Amino acid sequence: MNAAKIIFASGMALAVCACTTTTSQSVQNLGSAAILDANGEKIGSARLLAIGDTVSITATVSGLAPGLHGFHLHETSQCRAPDFQSAGGHLNPFGASHGLESPDGAHLGDLTNLEVSADGTGSIASGLDGPRADVTTAIFDSDGTSVVIHAKADDYRTDPSGAAGSRIACGVIAAPQR
Repeated sequence: MNAAKIIFASGMALAVCACTTTTSQSVQNLGSAAILDANGEKIGSARLLAIGDTVSITATVSGLAPGLHGFHLHETSQCRAPDFQSAGGHLNPFGASHGLESPDGAHLGDLTNLEVSADGTGSIASGLDGPRADVTTAIFDSDGTSVVIHAKADDYRTDPSGAAGSRIACGVIAAPQR
């Protein structure tokens, strides 16, 4: 008998399919980030979660312009305001081309767009492509990783950045304290 479970993480629901009602996979917190705007104000947070052999990222934000915003993992753990160029390009350890619609596969850092409602709030839950060990090794490499929110939507095609516009918010992903 198949069953769907809803797992609540950081106030967000993630649907997880369990193969049987007797099998359960735990959720492990792999890391988190405080998301700051160009003025250094906290506008949200993100969590990196492992569910079995998969990795997902969840985030909640407030105070952003309504609409779709590019939401990506970037290659370094630096978020110097106001432009966040210090975060580098998209996280791309496997040398893929940009875009979720790319026939050659996407960067590891290419995620779905973040949708912000009329009240300026939004949330996202997006899976990361690849086995847990490979994904976490890439994220927690020697120069770390950041999450970046862009002014416009990612078009899922244009290489290297999806024509998502300027970087408006950034957060460094840090492993949990042990």
